[in-house]
Amino acid sequence: MQTLLTAFTSPHANPEIQQQRTRATLIKKLSIGLLAVGLAVPVARTSQAGGLASAQFAFSTSQLDLIKWTSGTSGWVTILAAPIKTPSSKELYVSASLEAGLYTQTLVSSKNNKKDTSTASVAIQVQALIDGQPMPPGTVTYAARTQTLSATLEGAIGNCLRTVTNGDGTTSIIVDQSCVTPEIIELILSTLNAASFNFVASNVPVGTHTVSLQARITSTTSVNTGTASASGLVGKGTMIVQIVRATKGLSTQIAGSAPVTGAAGADAPAAVRRTTWGQIKTIYR
Repeated sequence: MQTLLTAFTSPHANPEIQQQRTRATLIKKLSIGLLAVGLAVPVARTSQAGGLASAQFAFSTSQLDLIKWTSGTSGWVTILAAPIKTPSSKELYVSASLEAGLYTQTLVSSKNNKKDTSTASVAIQVQALIDGQPMPPGTVTYAARTQTLSATLEGAIGNCLRTVTNGDGTTSIIVDQSCVTPEIIELILSTLNAASFNFVASNVPVGTHTVSLQARITSTTSVNTGTASASGLVGKGTMIVQIVRATKGLSTQIAGSAPVTGAAGADAPAAVRRTTWGQIKTIYR
């Protein structure tokens, strides 16, 4: 019986077996810890992507034509948009740069010294919106052109001349008016330029906002006997949105004089009085 008891208790007394059991326990605890970390990482990433972090800067850009050549867009078209989260009530400053293309064609057709006129007009207008509401200063014309062509021509009289004998026996050369072919003059202008403008929204509340840029193309034509056409293009573009803080208070300035503030400024005419919220001071935090 004593021999059997010794055989049963000897593994506990063996240092090598005890060390192996200790290692196994540590490996098991380490495996459980790594498994817990592996399960927690995806949850943390998902939680971070669920919201929009506050930022001082956002932008939207396009390397392709935003609006192809067209005579009209039948209203506003959203061409660029970007979300931004404001941490506190501040101003939003938007700078929008676009390529603006204009095409105008006018042709006049005149004969028998009758004046003919053709007119083509086209314009590209842009506005910035915050949460669907226009930002000051409102609608801005990025490009516009009105092209008018007029001419008073005699016409092409080749093969329209006749010789007639007068009553006194003399001869005269006359022009057959029904044979005269109208003379034609045509003018075509195609231009492409880059334009930029700034928009500012004041006292934007805390939260996530959507800033979008819209454009519209309009055109009109007027002709008598000739032809006319007009179209516009919005090419590449970039919209930059920044969170800024504007200086507050009242400041007035009359041309040729120093700025007037305080009570004197309040008494200044409305035509020369302005608030300074438009004097932008950018603060990066």
